[in-house]
Amino acid sequence: MAQIVTLGEIMLRLSTPGNQRFVQADSFDVCYGGGEANVAVSLAGFGYDVSYVTKLPKNEIGDSALMALRREGVDCSKIARGGERLGIYYLETGASVRPSKVVYDRAHSAIAEAKPEDFDFDAIFEGAKWFHFTGITPAISDSAAEVTKAALIAAKKHGVTVSCDLNYRKKLWSSEKAKAVMTDLMQYVDVCIGNEEDAQKVLGFVPGNTDVTKGSLELAGYEAMFRQMQEQFGFRYVVSSLRESISASDNNWSAAIWNGREFYHSKTYKLHIVDRVGGGDSFAAGLICGLMDGKTGPEALEFAVAASALKHTIPGDFNHVTRAEVDALAGGDGSGRVQR
Repeated sequence: MAQIVTLGEIMLRLSTPGNQRFVQADSFDVCYGGGEANVAVSLAGFGYDVSYVTKLPKNEIGDSALMALRREGVDCSKIARGGERLGIYYLETGASVRPSKVVYDRAHSAIAEAKPEDFDFDAIFEGAKWFHFTGITPAISDSAAEVTKAALIAAKKHGVTVSCDLNYRKKLWSSEKAKAVMTDLMQYVDVCIGNEEDAQKVLGFVPGNTDVTKGSLELAGYEAMFRQMQEQFGFRYVVSSLRESISASDNNWSAAIWNGREFYHSKTYKLHIVDRVGGGDSFAAGLICGLMDGKTGPEALEFAVAASALKHTIPGDFNHVTRAEVDALAGGDGSGRVQR
């Protein structure tokens, strides 16, 4: 019986080797990943019983995605099988002033065409404590949005805490469609996670004069935005990762949290990035882990930021770190000295 449930799409990731451009590559590095799958893997690594819910095609590629999750200790017993294909995304990893690029090939994937009746959500949430989803899943298709809402209704029926990472993806839907769908789903959410673009494009909130493309943060604007979001939707926590993009290779990374009484800004990490894909998912997983552990909001936030900072140093979607490593970094050991 899983303590934590996540729902979403796991995809085949095809990445150009090193920092090659698509036009240069004559081979791709292969791994699997996707927002909620990445969260599930992180939480399993932290010792929680996690069940991942999706639909995978009944073929060898679907089997490979399933095995990638099982290797990481994720419960896959609630995954439905069927549909035509697994979604794919292509990644060109940028460097310095050249940004990374993602090309999606996920139309008509198995989860995009899944129906609510493919899943027994009452059984899935029986005994569960936490449910996590992202704005990516309802963006995949109208059918996937229906599946997400059915899951949310069942989760609240069973008294499960719900977190959502807003995760706006302009290649999947418009801001107008995102607002229409996600505003309705927010009634089920206890912990809302997102960055400044997510808050604006998905829910219509703007954090003051912040311009992350110029490495500029205005924390007072975030606090005001958090207050407005909580007043409108009644969130227990409002959380935002704060990425100051110096270049594709170097970012400043921190986060902020609001619990209705106090605003807290974490310590800032100066990151030299190996792979930033999955960075937000590792942050969400760290936050969930901290709150499930019984940490205070600020303590959970520091754990989340440290976990995510480490993820930026690891190739692939999944965050292969231990609690001890996260605790060490959160405690101030960011020297990177060789461990002998």
